[in-house]
Amino acid sequence: MTNRTRTTLATAAALGVFAVSAAACSAPGESSDSGKESSGPIKIAIVNAQSGQLSSLGDWEAKGAKLAVAEWNKKGGVDGRKIKATVFDDQGDPTTGTNLARKISNAKYTAMIGTAESAVTVAMAPVLQQAKIPNITSGQATALVDAGSPYLFLNGPTSTTYDVTLAKYLTSTKGYKKIAMISNNGSFGKGEHDAFLKAAKELGVTPVTDQIVTTDQKDFSAALSTIRQKKPDAIFIGSEEVEAGLIVKQARELGITAPFAGAAPQGTPVFAQTAGLKASDGTIVSSPYLSNDTSAASKKFAAAYQAAYGKEAELHGAKAYDGTNILLTALQATKGEGGQKLADAIRATKYQGLLGDFAFDKTGVGIFKTTIGVIKDGKLTAAK
Repeated sequence: MTNRTRTTLATAAALGVFAVSAAACSAPGESSDSGKESSGPIKIAIVNAQSGQLSSLGDWEAKGAKLAVAEWNKKGGVDGRKIKATVFDDQGDPTTGTNLARKISNAKYTAMIGTAESAVTVAMAPVLQQAKIPNITSGQATALVDAGSPYLFLNGPTSTTYDVTLAKYLTSTKGYKKIAMISNNGSFGKGEHDAFLKAAKELGVTPVTDQIVTTDQKDFSAALSTIRQKKPDAIFIGSEEVEAGLIVKQARELGITAPFAGAAPQGTPVFAQTAGLKASDGTIVSSPYLSNDTSAASKKFAAAYQAAYGKEAELHGAKAYDGTNILLTALQATKGEGGQKLADAIRATKYQGLLGDFAFDKTGVGIFKTTIGVIKDGKLTAAK
């Protein structure tokens, strides 16, 4: 191991960052310019919350990404070079994320996978763009597209796709006309709120009430009491896993029986566990990945995930797995070169993934379809 590598690892340890090597220690010949390396391992940063309320989400993401890296390394890596993946904890905090972006840039990482938190990704984007480090994120807020970085790509649909699909199902398929909304004021919640509200209004439905809560709120009785008075047919929820689960749990305790409906967070086991299996039953979810049993590819992925980690795979692990495979496919095309060439290669990559067929447009979005599922006994299954 070179002195430079020891210094890098020591610095990372001091910052509370933990590394997961998907390859052996750095080989001789590692260059200081990530865009022009020709030997040694290719350094990939995996950034997600590994602590705090969003740590479950970050853990799923990191596991999915590491699984893809391990599979590539088993086959010989990229252009004969191993991939070294290092996991960084952004704590779900934009300021922490920005500081990590600077560290990743200074340490000459070739690319980044993550984060799943849109606000953190948006905060990191200018630093990564300036350093010409391509980033494939699992966030879905339209603010990611609005950031306008040619180095930022999404490994799933935006909130617009999730919520247009959801609004059509609720209003057209189910015939619901009285829809209440409850969303948080964070980046994810605002993105979901705005996308669903716009889609519903375009379909001729104006929510009977539109409640906004904070990201750190724990008591939702006031907002839910207002919703209960409106007697809605369904309730749209724009919040992350834990908070959404608490909202549903408290709603049921107040006697609200209307089904809840939302996007990716409501399809996770953490949501169902937090809400309680009985309370979460009937929740309607818009998602590009309903279960591990939808295809031969998803079954193979789920089996590999289970074998590697002893846990069941779900959407967020699948998203990161797809995103990492897209990144490594593009790196193979550039023979390990990063920078602008890698960004161009990602944009040109057509990839048949677990979430669907990826083809990136000029905004960095690669997939534009979700389907509807319903939770039953804590499991998400396709709606009938």
